[in-house]
Parts: sequence; C-alpha cells; structure tokens
Amino acid sequence: MGDFIKHGSGDVYQDIGLPDHASMKIKADIVSRISDIMDERNLTQRHVAEITGIPQGRISKILNGQFRGISEYKLLSCLSLLGNNIEIRVTPTNGEQGSIVFA
Repeated sequence: MGDFIKHGSGDVYQDIGLPDHASMKIKADIVSRISDIMDERNLTQRHVAEITGIPQGRISKILNGQFRGISEYKLLSCLSLLGNNIEIRVTPTNGEQGSIVFA
C-alpha cells in the first residue's frame, strides 16, 4: 500500500511538473489572500470587479485557479486596491525555494 503514497513538496505545481511552477505558486498564494479578504469583508465577486476594474467573469476564473494569463503584478495590484499595503522582501534562501508570506 505504501507504494501508492507519495508525499508532496508543498508546491502542487512543482509536483505535477509545470515548468513555471514558482510563478503559479506565487499567484495561488496571492489569489488565496484575495479570497480571504473577500470572506473577511463579505465582498462579492461583483464588488471586487468594481474595485479592481477586472470583469466579474475574470474574477470568477481567477478565484477558481485559472490565473495563467494574469501577471503577479496585476494580482498584487488587486490586493492594493482592496486596501492592503504590499511589501516585497528579498532574503537569502539557503538553497531553499523562497515564498511569499502575508502578514
């Protein structure tokens, strides 16, 4: 039975072999934060569309993981428009892959 169990790396995009896995992981983290903000503030997709200028249909796709055609910059801009300060920190990773942390 143990032959069928494989422990993931914590990055599903890397685990499935996507060449742009780091970018996809960053986008997923940002979209997760956008979703959290929506829940915290009881915002609908329509409200987020009005605030960010992104059509509601595109917001729906983004929230459902279809964000391949949108840049990290655009997603970070959405966070900013939703009332968040954006801080990017660069530190040595000691050979490990870096990550984004939302405080």
